[in-house]
Amino acid sequence: MTQQQTLRPAAELAALNRARFPNESAEYRKARNALLREEIELRRHLERVAQMRRQLPPGGAVTKDYRFEGENGPVDFADLFGDKQTLVIYSYMYGPLRQRPCPMCTSQMSAWEGEVPDIEQRVAFAMVARSPIERLVAFKKERGWRNLKLYSDTNGDYTRDYVSAEDADIPGFNVFTRRDGTIRHFWAGEMSFDMADPGQDPRDAPDHMPLWLILDTTPEGRGTDWYPKLEY
Repeated sequence: MTQQQTLRPAAELAALNRARFPNESAEYRKARNALLREEIELRRHLERVAQMRRQLPPGGAVTKDYRFEGENGPVDFADLFGDKQTLVIYSYMYGPLRQRPCPMCTSQMSAWEGEVPDIEQRVAFAMVARSPIERLVAFKKERGWRNLKLYSDTNGDYTRDYVSAEDADIPGFNVFTRRDGTIRHFWAGEMSFDMADPGQDPRDAPDHMPLWLILDTTPEGRGTDWYPKLEY
């Protein structure tokens, strides 16, 4: 969607909707069409935000020699790119003091597991945690993950610079680019716990977790007293 394109009003597009379902009331259809207009506006707003993100000026250059322990041995930061020009790194909550990984991180990563072959057609995708690589690999085998690439930030340099200066056991989502021989930071999720709206758990927008997107379409919603578990 470019600035030059003239978009038809959302109400006009919603009026094209021919969906009808058995025994629905006129009241339901009126409310559903009003919601459809808002859904069209939301789709457009998400695209505007994505376009603003793509147009960010160059971020800070990555000048430190970050080292990680991968499943096949030590790697440096550039190695994480492979043959791609963009790298997405998700830092998940499995620090050395944590007995088991964060259930929320695990649920999200499990959803991404099946998408990795598609994601990697476009960009590199790496999962980073602070525990030793042996712990990360053991849990990967336990979950049956085959596609996610795991790396240990053993000394914590990357985590302290791009996730938490205090080396806190919190999640982080960062995107880096490699252009003309220079690696730069491009974007990070920056919605902190302090930015959460009343009555809501902290979340990014858009939400990277498919679980919540599914539950948002239901009358029960996300709820306030339920979270994913490692075992059921």
